Amino acid sequence: MTDAPENLAKALEVMTFRVAELEAELEAKSRLLNTYKAMLFGRRSEKARIVLDEQGCLDLGDLSAIAPAPPAANDDPAPKAANRKSRRNIGALPKHLPRIINVIEPDSTQCACCQCAMHKIGEDVSEALDIVPAILRVIATVRPKYACRACEGGIVQAPAPRRMIEGSMVTTSFIAWVVSQRFAWYLPVYRQAQMLSGHGLQIDRSTLSRMVKRAAWWLDGLFDRQLRFIHSHHRIYVDETRMPVLEAGRGQVRIDQFWAHGIDDRSWNGPAPPAVCYIYASSRSRLEITKQLASYKGVLQVDGYTAYKHLVMPGREAGPIQLAFCLAHLRRRFVDLHKSTKSPLTEQFIALFGQVYRIEADIRGTSAEHRRSVRQEQSRPVMEELKALCDATLPRLSAKSQLAEHIRYAHDHWHGLTLFLEDGRIDVDSNMIERQMRPVAIGRRNSLFAGNEGGARSWAVLASLLQTAKLNGLDPFTWLDDVLTRIVSGEVKNNDLDQLLAWNWKPAAQTPQIGMAA
Repeated sequence: MTDAPENLAKALEVMTFRVAELEAELEAKSRLLNTYKAMLFGRRSEKARIVLDEQGCLDLGDLSAIAPAPPAANDDPAPKAANRKSRRNIGALPKHLPRIINVIEPDSTQCACCQCAMHKIGEDVSEALDIVPAILRVIATVRPKYACRACEGGIVQAPAPRRMIEGSMVTTSFIAWVVSQRFAWYLPVYRQAQMLSGHGLQIDRSTLSRMVKRAAWWLDGLFDRQLRFIHSHHRIYVDETRMPVLEAGRGQVRIDQFWAHGIDDRSWNGPAPPAVCYIYASSRSRLEITKQLASYKGVLQVDGYTAYKHLVMPGREAGPIQLAFCLAHLRRRFVDLHKSTKSPLTEQFIALFGQVYRIEADIRGTSAEHRRSVRQEQSRPVMEELKALCDATLPRLSAKSQLAEHIRYAHDHWHGLTLFLEDGRIDVDSNMIERQMRPVAIGRRNSLFAGNEGGARSWAVLASLLQTAKLNGLDPFTWLDDVLTRIVSGEVKNNDLDQLLAWNWKPAAQTPQIGMAA
């Protein structure tokens, strides 16, 4: 009986701890339920809005549904206006567009009073943007045959130009249009078939799919060059997303993967142009990413997925890999939690993230040395304050609470999350590569799945090249039409494919002809 009070106190302590755990679990489930309810029934303005008012003007990237819109295509710079919401294109239309002059003369140029001829004293000009829809036409290639009447010599005839698909009745430009519509603007081939039908041209979508596959075959070498170019740089981004593929012979869809490897040094005026390569794979295992990056060494800007952590191993044959983790992923965890709890503590965390991003906005586009210097002076104290807040908060939380989970994530990835402080070439997040996953998601939503593994491989090749063309400010059709024409005609050999990469490409009219005098 003497042990009863001690046992009772111990049992009470255990029960109190258990109640705290159950309350934490209930709170987590309630937050999850509220999040789903907001996603389903909340106003659109509330589903992805910035949580804190003081961060409303920050370009955080991870909360944007689409990439920032490019500047208006006017020749004159737009005046700075206080109201940033106005995006109307007021003023002259771009001067590079062709003009068709339509002069409207009066019914008579004789003076109504004295019947003398009037002279021109001026004119009013108003411009309106017009469009000519796509025109289907037939190009007939005529190759005359010549023979000598005086002798029985051979017949002379010009050789037939090479076509992308031997025996096909479409030009390279037609195939380039189909491919660019599909992989640059996400229009599935069955919709394209419907559009062509409206022009009176009946083409089965399986025929269009074969054209797409053939285009990918011609461009496979250029894709490999682009991927090797990406892997030659000191810092690359990597991410992955699901890719549904129809399993041959079974009629069922299995979930494979697209891995994205990208570069973009514009944030510090570095040498790497924006580029991305999608790699189709059957899994997202560590063995798969290890194989893809077998020859790479440098900095890998990624999220916290476990497979990447196996790349950091001593004695790696190709050289060491450093992992720079994404601060936006960590911030997003606290943002989602704050939406459901409105906790002052999560607000404090988000405010610290906001300070880091404000500093990044100020130094974006400056040199790597300047970025590192500013980060050491301004960003490091903020990150140290963030770390101290994590250390002070964690012991006071239940081990199963969602906030404790987020803080443990920060602790486990802290070295990679703060690597940007030591190297001005590294960004604070991997939003660049996440934005390049959105075209895959849009295409996947429109087409649901790839027809087979070959179709997924073609998808990866063509999406990589066309998305990179868009990143470099090129019109995808114009670039693809010119590139395919040069490759199919033999003008550009395999050893010279580098000149066709989006950042090296020049239109044919500006390309000097090999073997001709300057």
